[in-house]
Amino acid sequence: MSDGLDDVVAAHTVLSEVDGAAGRLVIRGHSLAELAGRTSFEEMAALMFDGLLSGLPQGRELSVALGKARADLFGIVERTMLSPDLGPVEAIRAWTAQIADGEGSEAALHLLAAPAVFTAAAVRKQRGLAPIAPDATLSQAADTLRMLRGEMPTAAQAAALDTYLVTVADHGLNASTFAARVVASTRAGLVSAVLAGISALKGPLHGGAPGPVIEMLDAIGEPANARAWLEDALGRGERLMGFGHRIYRVRDPRADALKQAIAKLGADAGRLRHAEAVEQAALAILRERKPGRSLETNVEFYTALLLEALGFPPDAFTCVFALGRTTGWLAHAREQIETGRLIRPQSVYVGPQPRQAA
Repeated sequence: MSDGLDDVVAAHTVLSEVDGAAGRLVIRGHSLAELAGRTSFEEMAALMFDGLLSGLPQGRELSVALGKARADLFGIVERTMLSPDLGPVEAIRAWTAQIADGEGSEAALHLLAAPAVFTAAAVRKQRGLAPIAPDATLSQAADTLRMLRGEMPTAAQAAALDTYLVTVADHGLNASTFAARVVASTRAGLVSAVLAGISALKGPLHGGAPGPVIEMLDAIGEPANARAWLEDALGRGERLMGFGHRIYRVRDPRADALKQAIAKLGADAGRLRHAEAVEQAALAILRERKPGRSLETNVEFYTALLLEALGFPPDAFTCVFALGRTTGWLAHAREQIETGRLIRPQSVYVGPQPRQAA
């Protein structure tokens, strides 16, 4: 038994394989390198759902259907009053809970579209701006950025967001995906499964990690300050965000995919050089201080840089993660439903036994 279920196999899946020793991610028979930067959000969704969800539109029709779903969901934003104290993640969770539940293609389409509409609306409301209605003729990535910023993105910006969404679409049986599969196994519906995924993703040990990377880079200020700042942080017992992974013993392949996307975007070159200097300093210090551990760059490090360059505030990074990962949650939920099995593991009781009568 393992308290964190390390090395415990809880599902057989056709969706993705994570090889932590080799630093390899395979999604439905394709390496990440084959998909990232070459595949759109819509194409990735079609790949993930192949054979798992009947009635889902194909090709260009899927993009049209997602556009219509985004337009449908904007009504939830318009008619719902949320507390101003809610952050972006809490807001998208509250709005998502209002989608009609089900296990078929209609629920899946609305859930795929939801984070795009709700993330942009949550950020704009937080800034005191009115939400912008979707444009059903655009791709998911392009419309997300347009609704967020109020202007059409460039082709390079939309492509960069597509790369991110594809890169994080699925990653084995991570915490949020496992949560989604457990809920799906009860036949509660796809909305319920996705809500479980969002709730798990919110945690700082899972999808909540990219935001603090920006805080770290800003606090360091100049590349020359990196080593002293990082050593001081480790001396205080703090964790360096953006480094280390539960599965990977080598560099996370998703970090390279996102770093390449940042370079193609042509964003602030000075910001990228600063991040690279911090990355190299952190890796050197971690190897010196923790020689017995493999603490390499993970996906959160360059996620932070890319999403910042696209105009997302740090407290919305987890929402954008959900926009990509919902594809995986839904595919896993459908795969679990098709097994017909309720996930019901056992526990080992370690508490006191009742006293025996004298």
